[in-house]
Amino acid sequence: MNILEYAKGVERMVDPMMVGQSHYMQTRLKKLPVFLQRKIVKSATKKADKMPFVVEPYCTFMFYELEKPEEIVEYLPKDFVPARASIFAGDTPKYYGVVSMFRIHTSVFWGSRAEFYLMAENVNTKLLSWVMMDYISDTISYDEMHGLKSPDVKGAVLTTTCEGDFVCDMADGGKKLVQLEANLEGAKMRALDERFWIEGNTSIAYGRLAGEPDGDLFSLTFFPEEMSRALDVPLEHVRIAKATTGLGFTARLDKVASFPYAQHMLSDSPGTSTHYGSEAALRKAVEKVNFKKINGLAVKK
Repeated sequence: MNILEYAKGVERMVDPMMVGQSHYMQTRLKKLPVFLQRKIVKSATKKADKMPFVVEPYCTFMFYELEKPEEIVEYLPKDFVPARASIFAGDTPKYYGVVSMFRIHTSVFWGSRAEFYLMAENVNTKLLSWVMMDYISDTISYDEMHGLKSPDVKGAVLTTTCEGDFVCDMADGGKKLVQLEANLEGAKMRALDERFWIEGNTSIAYGRLAGEPDGDLFSLTFFPEEMSRALDVPLEHVRIAKATTGLGFTARLDKVASFPYAQHMLSDSPGTSTHYGSEAALRKAVEKVNFKKINGLAVKK
């Protein structure tokens, strides 16, 4: 299994007609109590414990340096502590809050999302971790707190232009807002920090603001090269940068990074949790994926 074959395999797992059916079923199932929604979703994951997860080109991140990292402790789940990290290889490690903006297609939903993260270390595994605090989206989604969640954004804008502009304008009509206008012309491709991007994406948790005091860990399965480099966008090329959430801490925009290519991954389905522990273990697992097995995914023993 190489990167190209893996990318094709993940894409083939996404059936637009089935995605449409999932969107329709969500409008029916959302009327059920959340505990029943959880039961239905977790029952479905027994048939497919991994979900194709394709992040479309120009997924872009804003990184906010946390001036007082002690302010985020109350938001982190049990057994997580604030941790310094570098975005690009060789950069000075700092405490970060992160906002990601991307369009995505999976086997169950398709649309735009903005996600809010804090970077922390899992004291049990010692892994750098992305702790998701909240998200907004113009499509359906699922989490333990809300169950099968309806879109909370209307009229989302997330696109690029022929003049090299990246544009994001998403708001839920309440407290959450993400806006970014930045020109990518002149941005340089740089090597990324392996611990931040590779290790962090194999240890993802939900924070207390998302209603998960114990983390609810999950992982992405991908070739490490998917997270090896990105555009370092100069802050002087950023015209508008806004991110408002329910988090109460002091931060300033420190970096902007953008991926000018699609990223093909498999995500743990709700209720499942994969643990790799190292880049070598991740690579070994992804190289063994066999897309010909029933239910779209199996791992050769």
